[in-house]
Amino acid sequence: MTQLTLAKSLNAALRRALADDEKVVLMGEDIGTLGGVFRVTDGLKAEFGGHRVVDSPLSEAGIIGTAVGLAYRGFRPVVEIQFDGFIYPGFDQIVAQVAKLHYRSRGTVKMPITIRVPFGGGIGAAEHHSESPEAYFAHTAGLRVVACSNPADAYVMLRQAIASDDPVLFFEPKRRYHVKGEVDETASLADAPPMGVAATLARGTDVTLVTYGALVQTAKDAATAAAEEGVSIEVIDLRSLAPIDYAPIEASVRRTGRLVIAHEAGQQGGMGAELAASITERCFEFLEAAPVRVTGHDIPYPPAKLERHHLPDLDRILDGVDRALGRPNSLSGVEA
Repeated sequence: MTQLTLAKSLNAALRRALADDEKVVLMGEDIGTLGGVFRVTDGLKAEFGGHRVVDSPLSEAGIIGTAVGLAYRGFRPVVEIQFDGFIYPGFDQIVAQVAKLHYRSRGTVKMPITIRVPFGGGIGAAEHHSESPEAYFAHTAGLRVVACSNPADAYVMLRQAIASDDPVLFFEPKRRYHVKGEVDETASLADAPPMGVAATLARGTDVTLVTYGALVQTAKDAATAAAEEGVSIEVIDLRSLAPIDYAPIEASVRRTGRLVIAHEAGQQGGMGAELAASITERCFEFLEAAPVRVTGHDIPYPPAKLERHHLPDLDRILDGVDRALGRPNSLSGVEA
């Protein structure tokens, strides 16, 4: 096992994919000589050459469109969208071409494209640099959408995404890029949990807390804080947003009777709405209270000095647990 940051684990996964398969090609703005704005691709151009690690023009539509052409020719392109809010110029290519061509061609054309997207806030960035666009793509049939939360998952899940014949939106929590963890770089993908499987990170009996990406660590911290007050929280890292692995969530809610969902994106039409509706349909007779959503506010992402009021934090998640338990303010001291 090696201690790596999340960014370095992604770098290691890309290096392994490039070494293992000559059809893997990386593309993106400033990913070559600079190594990417977050240095995730640092050193890869020098090692594999400019024909495998390609600095693209500043055109997301061009990046995605080129990836579609490469996939047609049998390559496995891995493209980087420099920041989450920059993905919108490539939106049409993703939802109208990448997601549809396998179906449109009756299975004769594969789109093994991995689209890496640093997402979420917490880094004090400017407009269009701290967004959470995952629900747009989870709504689109034909796309896999995943979000890693720790270095070990980042390494394995990115390798799985690149090896997949399906197009994958790979969301990376940018404020966790420098968090370290143990990574087994020798692990076989055959022995790893599938990319679409959720992970139960903490067992609990009172409340099921589901989240993904950067908020996974916050949820684990909330479980620790709640335990000091005698409240037992089960924490589930969704990992895959499309498709969703409902089995562990259902099993947990059938035991706890309560569900809290947390994510940075706004509430309306977000992943929390889908999870709340689906679990209510599947586990209605087991629920002791309505599911609770703890989310970002339904506003454009605020200026850096105000983002701490926008992002769900420990207190807001604990307040959501309070509401699910019908005991507001007992843990967090925050009004519901």
